[in-house]
Amino acid sequence: MKFMPKENLLYSLNVNVRCLQQRALPRTITVTTKGKEGVTVLNENIKVIRKSKGLSQQELAVKLNVVRQTISKWEQGLSVPDSDMLIALSEALETPVSILLGETVTDPTVDDLKVISEKLEMINLQFAQKTTARRKMVHWLLISLGIVIVIIFRLLTMLNSPYLGWDYSDPETAVIGVGFHVFEWLFIRLAPVVLIGAVVGIFLTRKKS
Repeated sequence: MKFMPKENLLYSLNVNVRCLQQRALPRTITVTTKGKEGVTVLNENIKVIRKSKGLSQQELAVKLNVVRQTISKWEQGLSVPDSDMLIALSEALETPVSILLGETVTDPTVDDLKVISEKLEMINLQFAQKTTARRKMVHWLLISLGIVIVIIFRLLTMLNSPYLGWDYSDPETAVIGVGFHVFEWLFIRLAPVVLIGAVVGIFLTRKKS
């Protein structure tokens, strides 16, 4: 009587469990259709459909010959696949492109390359608008930070460490004086670094012509 090797037995059990899991998956899935921005629709549908197929991000990435981080960025709405990759994605997920894009249609001709390209162009435009808005917000935050640093530095220069002449026999005055000194000591050493970083950030996030 021959016994199955332990490695083969474990592999067989894993395959059987995987098959049972796939059979237990629901026959219908809920995808996002029109009503949200294109980027949101696409990234939510990729995630929902991938999970419904029992695929991990790594497994889907292998099917598409991309890295797992690419799938993660699609599902987070940080980037979108191009038209060729979208077609490959629909084949890997066994789902029409129209469903991925959130179109509730039955006409198969809607999946032609022209319609796909137009839809992706709109999604890319929305993605670019979001990126621009985020860049502007960071740009103005950095400008505000730089202004605050300059104002505080100017005030400290004008005050010229007034705590040095305080009467430290009073406990409350001593605590305030020590706190003032610590703040000034840290600010003088950290502010130049932060200010340089802010200036570099302002330069990098400026509006490009």
